[in-house]
Amino acid sequence: MEPSQGDGADRYAAGDRIRRQVLGDQYVNTMLRGWEPAKPLLDLITEFSWGTIWTREGLDLRTRSLLNVGMLAALNRPAELRLHVGGALRNGCTPEELAEVALQAAVYAGVPVGIDTMKIIREEAESFEAEAGAAAEAPSAER
Repeated sequence: MEPSQGDGADRYAAGDRIRRQVLGDQYVNTMLRGWEPAKPLLDLITEFSWGTIWTREGLDLRTRSLLNVGMLAALNRPAELRLHVGGALRNGCTPEELAEVALQAAVYAGVPVGIDTMKIIREEAESFEAEAGAAAEAPSAER
């Protein structure tokens, strides 16, 4: 049975919400936006990957993030890996948990994969911690 237009719109809205939660508004608002040939790809990613898969109840967002980090490491996709390491940190994964994923990837996908993954995790964790520290030090908007 084909989904009705309403179902697709609901999946798109849910996918957009989760995608922004994991990857951040800045990334979602800028990645290929405004380039008409990319619109079908962005719609597919938002509705299917995020709206159909990431919204499922079978795994929590932390677990999905850890899986993505491992798969992207093994596939040697450093740009997406960097993006999803940041998402994993936003989803509550610790740098230590992510380092375990890098170690596992080294065994199954090769030591160079583990090394590159660990470097990305370190860089993203340092950036994440710096941003969190800056946000904590920022003066409150309420006065």
